[in-house]
Amino acid sequence: MFRSIRNDIKVIFERDPAARSVLEIFLCYPGFHAVRFHHLAHWLWTHDLRVLARFLSHISRTVTGIEIHPGATIGDGFFIDHGMGVVIGETSEIGNNVTLYHGVTLGGTSWNKGKRHPTLEDNVIVGAGAAILGPIRVGHDSKIGSGSVVNREVPPNSTVVGIPGRVVYREGNVYNDPTGVGGTPDPEGKAIRCLTEQIHALEKRVEELAKRVEEAPQPAAARTGT
Repeated sequence: MFRSIRNDIKVIFERDPAARSVLEIFLCYPGFHAVRFHHLAHWLWTHDLRVLARFLSHISRTVTGIEIHPGATIGDGFFIDHGMGVVIGETSEIGNNVTLYHGVTLGGTSWNKGKRHPTLEDNVIVGAGAAILGPIRVGHDSKIGSGSVVNREVPPNSTVVGIPGRVVYREGNVYNDPTGVGGTPDPEGKAIRCLTEQIHALEKRVEELAKRVEEAPQPAAARTGT
């Protein structure tokens, strides 16, 4: 347990430049509190103390604003930054060194029992407000952009943005898009820019054709008015 706590503190110092002291983390980091609550709730869940596990996770939700079902499986080095509004469903599986920002949902799309929530492999980063839905797998070292809605498998080493989420970058595929914000490609912005360029080209062509018509010599009948 103490090894796990030390590792969680180390992870926070590595990924949050605002962290200044161990005492601050113990007192002021809801993500840290939620993970500690979950470790105990998950132990109760796996030992068939289901109601007590759910009650403890409900207390955690009330205190931290983060809802983690005690049945969810979470690896080492898990970090929730800010955390308010994070929801992690029962059959979610989270690998090692995963980072979630506030408002992230790992949700289900079915009322059937069984695996119905996502699996996040190692080193995945999920931006604020993103929703990953259904029993899909997000490959290792992938990034999910803020506000994205992902309902399809994500290959490893990918960047996904948009609604629905689309892969806009994969390792080895250089994607240099000036319409991106903060280094994240913006496929909608790129599409709008392409359409705008085509409209400008068509307008220029129409102007050239109109000018040619105006400069073309008129027939003799048109000049005499007959």
